[in-house]
Formats: sequence, structure tokens, C-alpha cells
Amino acid sequence: MKRGKKYIEAAKSIERGNLYDKEEAISLVKKTAVAKFDETVEAHIRTGCDGRHADQQIRGAVVLPHGTGKKVRILVFAKDAKAAEAEAAGADYVGGMELIEKIQKENWFDFDVVVATPDMMGIVGRIGRVLGPKGLMPNPKAGTVTMDVTKAVNDIKAGKIEYRLDKTNIIHVPIGKVSFTEEQLADNFQTLIEAIIKARPAAVKGQFLKSVTLTSTMGPGVKINPAKLA
Repeated sequence: MKRGKKYIEAAKSIERGNLYDKEEAISLVKKTAVAKFDETVEAHIRTGCDGRHADQQIRGAVVLPHGTGKKVRILVFAKDAKAAEAEAAGADYVGGMELIEKIQKENWFDFDVVVATPDMMGIVGRIGRVLGPKGLMPNPKAGTVTMDVTKAVNDIKAGKIEYRLDKTNIIHVPIGKVSFTEEQLADNFQTLIEAIIKARPAAVKGQFLKSVTLTSTMGPGVKINPAKLA
């Protein structure tokens, strides 16, 4: 992969093979973010899980104390009183079958998170094949299948993020923007790590956090010492 001059220059600040403390890593990520836009800071956490086994899956959600810095568009599938509740809470789109058809016929995806009341999951299941691969399918573990739509919408707007293992047993999540202070990023990162450690499946033996890397959208990765996080 060809790297630009700015990336190569920024990468010189990071010692290859070195494992940094959390604070030092965050400082380096901010320093090496050289894009002209406010880059997202991401955490990439490789675990000792084997996601092929149901009892080693990790999936959950956590509210980051300082949010992600991104405006999140929320679609809620609900009807009657629950639809009115979702609208009052500030959901961007609320509806039922008409929105299912809009997604099916117009390939409409102007939203970032989908919430549904349990009684709507029957019709939401019809578009599971398109929502699933995009990571948009509502899930009770993530708190996105719920009767308490007000709490769901408020939490997401406040900075709730979902974490889950990908096919390579790595969790990828945003923890804020480069414009955040180091303290804000450290708070968000610590909240995320604590949630993931708490979600450790009992079936996982040996080292749980194999590697933890922080990076900005366009910047180089900075490795954190996982032994100091557990």
C-alpha cells in the first residue's frame, strides 16, 4: 500500500514494536493526525476469543462519557404510542412498513443506527439480509431492540457505541475525534476497555487482550501495552 509523505513523516514519531502507555499513545495519535479534517480516533482490539464458538462471542454497547463527536442519525421502527415516544425523544426517522419498503425499493440508508420495539422485529426481519452486513440490524444485547425507545434514543445521542467481534476476532470502535482533549479521549477509551473486559466470555482461556491499537482515520497505528489495561 502506497503511503503519502505526510503519513510517512508522521509514522517516524512512533517506534516500531514499542508498546506505549494509554496516555502516551493518545498523545501520539493526536500528534500524528495530519489530515485537513477532524479525524476520528479508533480503537482496534484483538482478543483471545474464537468467534466461531457461540460461547466466545462478544457483543454489547457502552455510552462513552464524551460521545464520539459524530452526529448520529437514528431510525426507529415503532408504532402508535411508541412511535410518538421515539419522535419526542429526537429520533431522526420513525415508522414501520413504509420505511421497510423505502429501504427495499430505494436502497435508502440515510441513517447510522436502527432501533426497534420487539413487536416490530417481525417486519424488520424482512430486511435483515441488507441490514445485517452493514451492522445495522437491531439487537437486544446492544439495547436496540427495546420497549424503552426514549432511553435507547437518548443513550445513542449521548454517545452510545456498539462493540462486537469481527470475523478475525478484532473489535473496531470509534472513541472520539482528534479535536477532543487527551483527557476526553482517555476517559472514552477507559470506559470502552472496562466494558470489553467485563464482557469477557467465561470460555476464553489465557490472555484476553492480545493487542490494542489506537489510530486516527488517516494516521499510523500506535500500539498500547495490553498488560497495563487488564
